[in-house]
Amino acid sequence: MTLVSFILASLIRGPILIRNPVRGTSFWRAVGMGVLAVTAMSVPLMSQQVTSDRAASTAVITFTLDFPHSNPEHYSMTVDKTGHARYECAAKVTEDAEEQIYRAEFEVSAGNRERIFEWAKQAHYFAGRIDSGNRKVAFTGTKILSYQDGQRSNTASYNYSSVEEVRELTALFQNMAGTLEYGRRLAYYHLYQKLALDEELKRMEAQAKSGELSEIQAVVPVLQKIVDDTSVINVVRARAKELIEMESGAPAGH
Repeated sequence: MTLVSFILASLIRGPILIRNPVRGTSFWRAVGMGVLAVTAMSVPLMSQQVTSDRAASTAVITFTLDFPHSNPEHYSMTVDKTGHARYECAAKVTEDAEEQIYRAEFEVSAGNRERIFEWAKQAHYFAGRIDSGNRKVAFTGTKILSYQDGQRSNTASYNYSSVEEVRELTALFQNMAGTLEYGRRLAYYHLYQKLALDEELKRMEAQAKSGELSEIQAVVPVLQKIVDDTSVINVVRARAKELIEMESGAPAGH
């Protein structure tokens, strides 16, 4: 029986009869000191656990891409440990349009959320260099991965990485961004250029079927508005509906 257990048992069973007052006083003094020692050891352990839990709950991963002369030239995707995601880009809707800031928020599927944080862990949370250093690899934009929580704050820039987990993260974030870009353009076309919806949805459907898009549920509200709009031709509404059904029937984390 541990010292704490003994004290609790004593309180439950009633006072312990101490025949020798001197020895009894020494005993309870020892008990008091023992309780203080146990408490002193427990507080740091509890503090460490709280700190660890807080760090895990506040963990955030951000992927940023800057690629001049592309559309968008810049975007960022942030995902926190709960799966809440924020997408932001500076892009043009048409060639001659002015660049505008577009933002969207959504919930990442459980499967992809787990993959993102597991890959980050395997990549040592992007501590140190992750760029391959191979100057013969074609430039595909400056990419930045960052990880922040209550204990770490790491940021790494790269064009191409030889770290497998970084490549996996890059592909997933780019596929997610591709989906959000379709959502941005579809929302604009639905409001101002309905005739452009058919070709856009054809391209989106083809990329979705080839596995080049991820987290289609993020743009389901835009697709649903197209489906519900009777002023849109039936073939376009049918394509939008098919994309919604593809997402609802997709495996978790697709």
